[in-house]
Amino acid sequence: MSAHDNEYHDNMVTMLELIWGEGYMAPGGPGNVANLLDGTNPAGKRILDVGCGIGGPSFEMARTHGAHVVGIDLESPLIERALAATQALGLQDQCQFQTVAAGPLPFPDQSFDIVLSSGAVTQTDGTSALIEDCSRVIKPGGFLTCYEWMRTDLEHSDDMLYWFEVEGLTYVLHTLEDFANMFERTGLIDVQTRDASDWYRVESRREYELIKGELYPRMVESLGQRDADHFVEDWRAMTIVCESGEMRQGYCRGRKPQ
Repeated sequence: MSAHDNEYHDNMVTMLELIWGEGYMAPGGPGNVANLLDGTNPAGKRILDVGCGIGGPSFEMARTHGAHVVGIDLESPLIERALAATQALGLQDQCQFQTVAAGPLPFPDQSFDIVLSSGAVTQTDGTSALIEDCSRVIKPGGFLTCYEWMRTDLEHSDDMLYWFEVEGLTYVLHTLEDFANMFERTGLIDVQTRDASDWYRVESRREYELIKGELYPRMVESLGQRDADHFVEDWRAMTIVCESGEMRQGYCRGRKPQ
């Protein structure tokens, strides 16, 4: 994985949990995890959660889907929170978490049945190299499955550049077709994609209306006035690029040959 500074400060994590659910730093909650795992038969399997954040998807994979999960992230404060939650939930036998450094994944070849990522691959530089390394650690017959923020093949608009500025996170976006090509180039087969932009276009508007309305007093109480207003503007800017069709979301999955 590629390096970047710790970008998810405490108030940002609190905000993401308020809007997306406890433990989640990408949209969709348990339903998104189910979409990522659909058809992979995860029960009893060893899964690598790339960009695991504070652990919500990993816990869902363990509790609901019966998997054994190793979560990794570049940001040690997020891993510390995931480890504390593991203890609180009593999931030490099913979930492990570790901070990783930039560069190749610190695991031997063919270590995992499934490698999964939700909104993390496109927040690292060197997407193609990361996908290739993910493929390396998958066992024959295993899966690489991702839900990611995507782009169109057009130049970024001023609205998109403004949202990047307000958001303050690293984004290295690709098209859904680019993802499929990178999966295939690394030798994965049966590559499938699904555009989820229509779903999140509606969802982002619902979230925006919620945070500037019903949720706003709770945000002020939890985050302070300044950060609450910042996140209202963040979601307003994001909703614009989602509704215009410029900011996209999609699933991509491939299988390693036997």
